[in-house]
Amino acid sequence: MSGYTEKMRDIARRLLETGAVDMVIGFRKGSLPMMNEPCFVTRADDAHCLVWDGHCGINLANYLTDRKEKIAVFAKGCDARNMVTHVIENKIKREQLHIVGVPCTGMIDKRKISAMTKGEVLAVTETDDAVTVTTAGGDQRFDRADVMQQNCALCVHRNPVIYDDLLADPVTEQTIPDRYADIRKIEAMDAASKWQFFEDLLAPCIRCYACRNACPLCYCPTCFVDEAKPQWVGKGQDATDIRTFHFLRAFHCAGRCTDCGACERACPMGINMRLLTRKLEKDCQSEFGWEAGMDPNQRPALDVYKTNDPETFIK
Repeated sequence: MSGYTEKMRDIARRLLETGAVDMVIGFRKGSLPMMNEPCFVTRADDAHCLVWDGHCGINLANYLTDRKEKIAVFAKGCDARNMVTHVIENKIKREQLHIVGVPCTGMIDKRKISAMTKGEVLAVTETDDAVTVTTAGGDQRFDRADVMQQNCALCVHRNPVIYDDLLADPVTEQTIPDRYADIRKIEAMDAASKWQFFEDLLAPCIRCYACRNACPLCYCPTCFVDEAKPQWVGKGQDATDIRTFHFLRAFHCAGRCTDCGACERACPMGINMRLLTRKLEKDCQSEFGWEAGMDPNQRPALDVYKTNDPETFIK
């Protein structure tokens, strides 16, 4: 993905100077290493702040909900698929968007870098194959594949499915024999083992709702956890309430999740709640042949009635 930054700046300047869009949404450098942050550019003179590297993991579709402007947005494969869902669910009109497709080879996992590095991370530089981390004690070099986000390592849709401009030639898509090996392992557990597995998985949760707030699919006007009349979920740290929050939120994403990794990336406790949404993703594929966000003209599997539905109860 080297060389993307200058192309992004050129495209942003052109679109803003010609009045083709009112705003460009991309990334700028954050105040800390590995913490690039979303950037909203409305003047061509400010396009120089845009950057792109392996620390642009935040899903920019999250910033499009109910916008009224004409917007240019840089979109990885997962971002673009979420934008398809936004269009299908009437959260933004397709004609409002100028999607600049960004062929992606994966984002860097800052937690892996921190765990593998001794001392405070002062700077991170990268090439297409390697990541070099600078600390007070010197430099450490890692193979990019070893510090990639797990969802990126499993991604088979690295190229955007819809776009108006494409930043570079499409990258080679990954071929993964079994993307759901971890899910099948959990499915094979007996009931008691499954219960304990999920108890341990969710035990660190502090109910901060970072996963919900980072998710580009969580745009209900009032979340079910915030409802007071009736109150569906308690506000404390009761284990039942924690399980209810995570399981119901996952089901709300059924047939919609693109495994962008925003939830896990945002979690301050490092909980892999993607296991819940990936189970539902797997079931949607096996039962309905459905992958979210692939076609803006196709309704989601759980949103349509088909006479040839494999479940006999529907007939």
